[in-house]
Amino acid sequence: MRAARMTNDHSSQEKQEKHVTGATIWLTGLPSAGKTTIAYELAGRLRAEGHRVEVLDGDEIREFLSAGLGFGREDRHTNVQRIGFVAELLASNGVKVLVPVIAPYADSREAVRRRHQKEGTAYLEVHVATPVEVCSERDVKGLYAKQAAGEISGLTGVDDPYEEPEEPDLRIESHRQSVEESARALHALLTERGLA
Repeated sequence: MRAARMTNDHSSQEKQEKHVTGATIWLTGLPSAGKTTIAYELAGRLRAEGHRVEVLDGDEIREFLSAGLGFGREDRHTNVQRIGFVAELLASNGVKVLVPVIAPYADSREAVRRRHQKEGTAYLEVHVATPVEVCSERDVKGLYAKQAAGEISGLTGVDDPYEEPEEPDLRIESHRQSVEESARALHALLTERGLA
């Protein structure tokens, strides 16, 4: 009986350890692609399974961690590196970190991936590959309308570059499937990699 109890305790411990395996899941894509919506849908599902989860929202990061940075290439790179640092720190401590942040430049995203690799922390890059025409119709924050009216410039994917990931861990076409289906596909990837 004692052996049986030890076995049960052991499997319970394994289950807990599985839930404390951290990872950074970076969702990159154009403004209004659906990155944040998918991230929060997945976060709810992971929390329901007992995972520790944080969503590093790009707007909140801009307000609290990267206040004062502009939207030129150098400032965007700095912003992405700061987010990558915080994400790796959390992930290395057992948190699933969902990062729905544009990160328009491939070299910035690669630097974040390398930081994770150096620390031995799991990192997944997910491209929410919504066409700019669909994003401008959604226009969640009114950015496309402002750009069209000449009120702002430097809008990623319109008059500022967006370098699409060449080999993301997952490509989601959010304009062809529901938020739930998108989150399910991402959850399936996490499961396949032993992270969910």
